[in-house]
Amino acid sequence: MSIDSVSDLWDTLLGAQPDPPGLLVLVTAVIALVVVSFRPLWRVARNAITIAHEGGHALVALLTGRKLRGIRLEFDTSGLTLSAGRPTGPGMMFTLLAGYIAPSLVGLGGAWLLGGNRITLLLWLAVVLLLLMLINIRNVFGAVSVLVTGAIVFGVSWYASAQVQAAFAYVGVWFLLIGGVRPVFELQKLRGRGRMPESDADQLAGITHVPAIFWVGVFLVVDLAALVVGAFMLAGQWLPAVSNTP
Repeated sequence: MSIDSVSDLWDTLLGAQPDPPGLLVLVTAVIALVVVSFRPLWRVARNAITIAHEGGHALVALLTGRKLRGIRLEFDTSGLTLSAGRPTGPGMMFTLLAGYIAPSLVGLGGAWLLGGNRITLLLWLAVVLLLLMLINIRNVFGAVSVLVTGAIVFGVSWYASAQVQAAFAYVGVWFLLIGGVRPVFELQKLRGRGRMPESDADQLAGITHVPAIFWVGVFLVVDLAALVVGAFMLAGQWLPAVSNTP
């Protein structure tokens, strides 16, 4: 690859794309909301939330000095991240805390990038993160799930037009922001039925001696805050575009 090619690639990666069409932000928000709300679609798309959830556990485990043992993603959209280290203390606490807030925080970061029209950069960062996660996947379905997701994101970033890239990126970010909230309600519903005695919230309760419902509340507050802030960021893209539409 020539120097000019590397320079062009770098400019493409870091450069800002054109402002989105007037109604793109609104339409993609509606699409994401439908996917999250319609159960058959949600059951498939929820794998992306699980990938972000387990990726959050894994990243925070490494940042807090724990040793990552591996990640499993299951067909029923559940997941498991194993790390070695002290079973109590701040490292374990933050690792457990990260899962249910990770999709929403990733979505918030994506909204910030979209606010600067860094659509290509957002897509390529997603590919890099998925490749890093793939290294630590320890089951076949998980590997296939991450590979397929990464291939779709890479294909859009490399071959699709700017308009398709923008629509894909906005749907993805809206989906993470909106979809990050639903699993918290699902968690509490399953806990109420006694079907998740070892949930992240219950494990946090065990090591902090603070009731599990408090941690469920923390998950929900963080996710809702990310949704509100992210929505304002994305709305900031929509309003000027609408006002400039002839």
